[in-house]
Amino acid sequence: MKYLGVAGWEISNDSLTVLVDPYISRLKLKGNPRFYGEGDERKVFNSDDIYEPDTVAINKVITKADYILVHHSHTDHLADVPYIAKKTGAVVIGTETTATILKAYGIPQKQLITVKGGEDYQFDDFSVRVIPSIHSALGDKRYFDSRTYSDPDELTIPLKVGEFVEGGSLMFLLRVDSHKILTSGSMNFIEREVAGLQPDVLIPGINLSRLEVYKYTERLLELTGYPKTIIPAHWDNFRIPYGFSQEDPIKKKVLPFIEEVKAVMPDANVIIPVHLETILIK
Repeated sequence: MKYLGVAGWEISNDSLTVLVDPYISRLKLKGNPRFYGEGDERKVFNSDDIYEPDTVAINKVITKADYILVHHSHTDHLADVPYIAKKTGAVVIGTETTATILKAYGIPQKQLITVKGGEDYQFDDFSVRVIPSIHSALGDKRYFDSRTYSDPDELTIPLKVGEFVEGGSLMFLLRVDSHKILTSGSMNFIEREVAGLQPDVLIPGINLSRLEVYKYTERLLELTGYPKTIIPAHWDNFRIPYGFSQEDPIKKKVLPFIEEVKAVMPDANVIIPVHLETILIK
């Protein structure tokens, strides 16, 4: 497993490479200036700017992919997928909004599997259960976006940064070799949908919006059967390129999350992922 930043992963064995939310470009998106890295002189992208993937960075990081799983269609989850899907020929699994955006970008139907949650599909080298989910409680619980896309002809390509709408949220339970890996694209979940899944690897989103959800960490661990390995994601500052310091989000988000886990599971195996470094799950 290789951490790509935000909620992104490369999960592979000798015969299979699955990407999850591969967002490599890490554009300098408009926001609080304190999130800009010192020395990062790149252009600041506003929501009404055309999205421009960093193809040089993508080509360095992504060499192959058989499948791409997309939790939802926001910029930091989907925006690099059109380029990566064309580059690799990977089959993309995601919501109708995700599939519609990719069709508009010219990705053929044979590379798209559209899901809504509840599906449990078997492929040659792995299986995946699609879990209905909900997005993080952003904006002090005020975030709500019901927009979806269903007609690619109504989209003007390339999309603007702000046109990558959520379009519904998913989680994924991957069964690869002897492992069950539960991935999340945000800091929220539907209790009845994750209850009893019992992954041995849990990858929860742990950004600060988790604190808007009642006993987020405690409930998620209990519902999933106290997984053997926990790898927090969606905590990094994704407005800065790879190689810039992530010390601040680790201090403010990751370490407090580990304390929450240890309060419930004192002997828990929590791995702090490092961008582009491989974690071997035996």
